[in-house]
Amino acid sequence: MEFERTSGVFLHLTSLPGPHGIGDLGDGAREFLSFLETAEQTYWQFCPLGPTSAAHGNSPYQSFSAFAGNPLLISLDRLAADGWLTDDDLQPVPDFDPHAVEYERVADYKREKLRTAHERFRETATESDRAALDAFRDDEPWVEDYALFRALKADYGGGSWIEWPEPIRTRDPDALDDARERLAEEIEYRVLVQYWFDKQWNAFKADAEDAGIKLVGDVPIYVGLDSADVWASPEAFQLDDENRPTAVAGVPPNSGDDGQKWGNPLYDWGTLADNDYDWWARRLDRLFEQVDVTRLDHFQGFLEYWAIPTHAESPAEGEWRDGPAYDFFETIGDRLGELPFIAEDLGFPDAELNALMDHFDFPGMRVPQYADWCQDGNAHQPMNYPKNAVGYTSTHDTNTFQGYYNGLGDRQRECLHYNLGVDGSEINWSMIEAVWRSDAVFAFTTMQDLLALDSHARFNTPGTAEGNWTWRVTSDGLDEDIATKLGTMTMIELR
Repeated sequence: MEFERTSGVFLHLTSLPGPHGIGDLGDGAREFLSFLETAEQTYWQFCPLGPTSAAHGNSPYQSFSAFAGNPLLISLDRLAADGWLTDDDLQPVPDFDPHAVEYERVADYKREKLRTAHERFRETATESDRAALDAFRDDEPWVEDYALFRALKADYGGGSWIEWPEPIRTRDPDALDDARERLAEEIEYRVLVQYWFDKQWNAFKADAEDAGIKLVGDVPIYVGLDSADVWASPEAFQLDDENRPTAVAGVPPNSGDDGQKWGNPLYDWGTLADNDYDWWARRLDRLFEQVDVTRLDHFQGFLEYWAIPTHAESPAEGEWRDGPAYDFFETIGDRLGELPFIAEDLGFPDAELNALMDHFDFPGMRVPQYADWCQDGNAHQPMNYPKNAVGYTSTHDTNTFQGYYNGLGDRQRECLHYNLGVDGSEINWSMIEAVWRSDAVFAFTTMQDLLALDSHARFNTPGTAEGNWTWRVTSDGLDEDIATKLGTMTMIELR
């Protein structure tokens, strides 16, 4: 798909301001929409929206479902406005940190309130309310397996489905029917939470459309092993007769490292192709109900992927296997129409990968923190970005730009100054301007970079298990002067 040249800001929803310890779909989301309007921006980009787990560090890239929404993003204030909670129900509100998400405390508080709202629904819901819930269940068939999965997971003490009793693990129909009857109330609760998420998301998306803001989502190529996706659709993955993975995802060793074994189950691309990639089509169809454009994480995995035997001790024991490549995107395009994808390629030279992206007009990513500032023509220097690229000042996986700049050696810093024609004062704005002036079809910055925040505001450090995904902006941080400055730059450089 060919895009028009424009710009946007990355800010995950958990990072929004709000009264209940985490960003949500309430007033904080509208505050940021207003900020983007003032800043003359077109896009708001964020991480995946699925339900997260403390066991995986609350990473949005290790979700229980590729279809479901994160219950922690539901606005309790909006539930109260709809009559499912009272102001008294929300009290007392813990003294949450406005600058960081304290996931354990937030989860304890919000889940208790969601349970209270469910009880009120059971007691007071009208025929119209129940009809709306039933319509949601009919329109979103994935929700039944997801709700059953979460109910079973709670019933089995939170353990991975890989360890569940064999009839449930392998989805024996009689065992599943018994579980649905036994856990009917818990299943209703899980469905209802997803219904509320959807209702609030749809209202938020409508407000974004009214503000002229388009939404950019994110698709991790792989899903978590302990997810409703793998349990409910084992045929889509490389599993054995007992529904356990035969091989898992990762990357091979490179010079200076041992490679990585991620542990995600691999897709059975042959079986998926035989069914016209139906699981993926349903996944993407669901996503495009929510967003306008999406980033495809680890895009290389569609061309080729590193398969590591499940019980291998080292990633080096893996092998390269062919992905579905052109056939996948052609088939998905026939079903869904235009493919508004951004490919996470990070600009590294790979002729086959570039050919695949060029064939479908998928722009790749360029990030200045990967640049050698003393190398003439380096691909990650903004002045060298090609048109079919998305230029970032930083990403959710990198340091903030200010943090990166503070850590540069003297020579790289001097070369950066020379290339940008700056002295290093307000270096965040210098880099934003450089990305905005580039030929890239999309120019993106982050809220942290707009605020010139250092490494303390970094959102995620790959390879670390704790301390990630916590940073939040306050309402004061959504400064009108900053928005106006970005808006002026955008009008000059991109319009």
